Amino acid sequence: MTSPPFRLRAIDHVVLRVVDGDAMQRFYCDVLGCSEERRQDEIGLVQLRAGSSLIDLVAMDGKLGRMGGAPPGAEGHNVDHICLSVEGYDEAAIKAHLQAHGVRIGDVGSRYGAQGEGPSIYLYDPQGNMVELKGPPASVA
Repeated sequence: MTSPPFRLRAIDHVVLRVVDGDAMQRFYCDVLGCSEERRQDEIGLVQLRAGSSLIDLVAMDGKLGRMGGAPPGAEGHNVDHICLSVEGYDEAAIKAHLQAHGVRIGDVGSRYGAQGEGPSIYLYDPQGNMVELKGPPASVA
C-alpha cells in the first residue's frame, strides 16, 4: 500500500445544508462564537469562521442547496455530528451559557478526539444537527 503524497493537518471546513439559514447563523455565531467570514448570496452560501476552520451554511432554496436533493429533516441529517475543539473548557459555564440560549444539551462525558481523551458536551443546533464541544485532553499524571 502506498502513502498519499500529502499529510492531513486539520478539518478545513464542514458544509451544512440548512432549511432556516438565519436561525442557523444566529446559533453558530451568537451561541458558539463563530463570525461571518463571507457571503455568496447568489449561490446561497454563508461561510462562518470557527477558529482556524469554516462552517459553511448552504441554503436549501439556493443554487447549491437545490443541487443536493431533499432537505434534512426529522428522519435524516446531513452529518452525524460536528466536533469543535474549544479552549477554556468549563463544563458548568458552558452548560449555563447553552441553557441561557435555549439550546438542547445531550450527553456530557469524556471522549477520545484528535488531541486525545478529554471532556466533551453534545448539543443540538436549531436544525437538529449534533455538535460536540471538545475540551483539551486530560492531563497525564
